Amino acid sequence: MSSETDFRNIARGGRAHSIPVAYFKRDVDERIQDFGEVILGYDEETVMAEAARCVQCPEPQCCVLNCPANNDIPEAVWLISQGKFVEAAQVFARTNPLSEVCGRVCPNLCQTGCVLSRTCGAAAIGKMEAFVSNKAREAGALKIPVPTEKTGKRVAVVGSGPAGITVAEDLVKAGHDVTIYEAWPVAGGVLVYGIPSFKLDKQVVAHKIRDLQEAGVTIKTNMRIGDAMSLDDLQKRYDAVFLGTGAGVEATMGIPGEDLPGVYTSTDFLVRANVPQDMLPPEKRELPQVGRRVAVVGGGDTAVDCARSAIRLGAEEVTIVYRRTEAEMPGNKTERGIALEEGVQIQYLQAPVEYFGDENGRLQEMMVIEFKLGEPDKSGRRRPVAVEGSEFMQEVDTVVLAVGYWPDESLGKQTTSLKTHKWGLIFADEQVGATSMKGVFAAGDNVHGPDLVITAVASAHIAADSIHTYLEGKSTFWPT
Repeated sequence: MSSETDFRNIARGGRAHSIPVAYFKRDVDERIQDFGEVILGYDEETVMAEAARCVQCPEPQCCVLNCPANNDIPEAVWLISQGKFVEAAQVFARTNPLSEVCGRVCPNLCQTGCVLSRTCGAAAIGKMEAFVSNKAREAGALKIPVPTEKTGKRVAVVGSGPAGITVAEDLVKAGHDVTIYEAWPVAGGVLVYGIPSFKLDKQVVAHKIRDLQEAGVTIKTNMRIGDAMSLDDLQKRYDAVFLGTGAGVEATMGIPGEDLPGVYTSTDFLVRANVPQDMLPPEKRELPQVGRRVAVVGGGDTAVDCARSAIRLGAEEVTIVYRRTEAEMPGNKTERGIALEEGVQIQYLQAPVEYFGDENGRLQEMMVIEFKLGEPDKSGRRRPVAVEGSEFMQEVDTVVLAVGYWPDESLGKQTTSLKTHKWGLIFADEQVGATSMKGVFAAGDNVHGPDLVITAVASAHIAADSIHTYLEGKSTFWPT
């Protein structure tokens, strides 16, 4: 077991503040042998010490402003400092139904506004949230309260990822009957099938799904809307429909050799590597064949997740290949540091342009080209420019493509009244979540593209409020 930092005090402004208090991680040699969670977090003494660092800023507090869900972080942290862990967890849960998840996987936007970061290190809000959520779960204090009287209104929620879970909880608490439709064999969406267990234990998600079921939510798995049932049919059966289908279609680079055995897309690789076989469809139950040398193409969190998974599958050399520099990488810097601890290497300013197979047709090597950075593009990052004549060959046994995601286009193509754009993104008013179809709402990654769990939660709250207003007959989202 190792600690992330040491205890020290820094005197400033007439009072003592410490740098972030140590939280614990599993030792590298132990954790790379399995897919168990890496971050062990705090114990009671250390979490109270970390919470006591908070200076309780006057309103408006930057941590609250930076949290998309507007969690009342100062109140929760003060309760933690007093040892009132369950009460603190309930404060987080008031605005975030996935506090157990966000405490583990959120990049902690709230911490970027912490005034302590200017002097001695931001308060570790995410780690504290995870700790108290665990305590509340153990105490049975995270049950979803539901009214005794029902409204009689029925809502279909398509997708059981962060957005779908949020809408389902909000609406069942309002007294509506909610049914979730999930395409995968087990509910949880990206939380189960997109985030590796070493970051988020599957049991954490299972607890949340069980909460929903105990609150009265019906969950139907292996039900892909558009295949098993059309969106038009769903609309006829329910008083309102919410689309929380996420962005789960992997992008590819469109270069020669991508169809060779040994080249995987990111989701295919991740689910085969870390999801238990009984939670997978039959065609996904074979482990990836990683070989000795693995290259992961991309620079985001998914690329890091794939690289760390390859280490756990026994690869000897795992390299992330990224066409920009570290300064432009979009992923979580802390997670990237953990990957480097585990032996992952990163090749900057490089990208493959073609893959080649051996005499049996299996991937053997790739041609890589070098880049330099040019002027900023629309994202604000400097654009990579290929260096003419810089190509070289690199031996590799396995490649994982982690170059981005898009929503599934098929739903929009099958439903002409549902307006979509940009390879399947759903047109929805992000102020209310209303789509082009009357009574149909959407929020999360299928509206604004791949983003964080907490941003999906925040937009889903808005959509749930609008659905409730619509079901009460008070909305003006569509002409009558």
